[in-house]
Amino acid sequence: MKNIDLEVTELHKKIGMNVKRLRLEKKLTQLELAMAIGQKSTTIISQAELGSKKHFNIEQLYKLSKVLNCEISDFFI
Repeated sequence: MKNIDLEVTELHKKIGMNVKRLRLEKKLTQLELAMAIGQKSTTIISQAELGSKKHFNIEQLYKLSKVLNCEISDFFI
């Protein structure tokens, strides 16, 4: 089970890094992106980009894909 937990942790880091990369490509701040997906603060964006204990849920990933004009699968590559 430990190996799966490590893989999940790495997956969350990968998603956060890809959100950050796509956000920067679109020249959006964390606050602009957070507000565009209906968040009142940058907490989820900043912590997920850092690979912290906060992670995006499927609804947030869907909204992010719409705002960043990409496919959800782009977050996983």
